[in-house]
Amino acid sequence: VIFRWWKISLRNEFRESRPGEIKQSQEDFLDDSSLHIQIAVVFGAKVLEHVLNLCRGNYDFLEQLPVPLLLYIISFLELEDIARLSQVSRRFEMICNSNALWENIVENSCDTITPEMKELAQEMGWKQFFFTNRLQLQLQLRRRRQKQDAQNKKLT
Repeated sequence: VIFRWWKISLRNEFRESRPGEIKQSQEDFLDDSSLHIQIAVVFGAKVLEHVLNLCRGNYDFLEQLPVPLLLYIISFLELEDIARLSQVSRRFEMICNSNALWENIVENSCDTITPEMKELAQEMGWKQFFFTNRLQLQLQLRRRRQKQDAQNKKLT
């Protein structure tokens, strides 16, 4: 672990100061609570926790992946696995319940999706749309058409 700092000041006594540096092995860093405090003050508790986890070998690469890549990977999982993954962390809960994921799942599992079905899915949410049975969807689509027809008649 390398910690570097620079003093930035208008005072004359600091004009010639050089950058400071502390180099420690991961094991030594884990035992240096004064350096932990300095890092927490400068960078915050989350960065300190991240560095400590790196030094301990606890690094979750999956957690660091960008959301679009995670959505792509998760879309290949079984529904039960998606439900379990959503319980791992807040981030995965958000991703596993996102409209983007469920839109992808619906598009992969349905033969055809009409523009009308897409509108309904966007209104009710793609996850809800996926888990609604076909009869209920047909009923909701029929009601939606009737409502739109009534609105169109009022406008003409």
